[in-house]
Amino acid sequence: MPLTPFHFGPHALVALPLKRWIDFPVFILANVIVDIEPLAVMVFGLNYPLHGYFHTFLIGGILGIAWGLLAWPFRTYIARFMALIRIDYSPSLITMMISGMLGVWLHVAFDALIYADMFPFWPFTGNPLAGFTTESWLYRFCAICFIPALLIFILLAAGRSEPNRK
Repeated sequence: MPLTPFHFGPHALVALPLKRWIDFPVFILANVIVDIEPLAVMVFGLNYPLHGYFHTFLIGGILGIAWGLLAWPFRTYIARFMALIRIDYSPSLITMMISGMLGVWLHVAFDALIYADMFPFWPFTGNPLAGFTTESWLYRFCAICFIPALLIFILLAAGRSEPNRK
């Protein structure tokens, strides 16, 4: 999707209830990382597919793992932000790496449903996932996911009596 924020609703809806096993901020921000590729294509007018190698499960998975590794040194700052929004946060390197990979994979899966020109299973060509839904339905679904995600966030934040002080 050209507008990465559309991915935030479903990603939050997955990550918030599973925050014990998924690094919420790494999982969510994997959306931004993967869409650097189409942004660069549009901004610089590159002769490159809009959804290229980053939008494959193989290279995207590696990108997600790398994102988790890159986020690791910043975990203290991430923890401070998570405390501000009143969400418990205790990262591990492996959780951050796996969360980055899973976050990119969910992004790739959603995009693959509507972009026939993607090759999500590269090095194999073609996109067997394309056509399962329409772009407008998927956008609506993603927007609607914000509502239960927000409710879960409010419940989680309200369940904390005091923000973490680290």
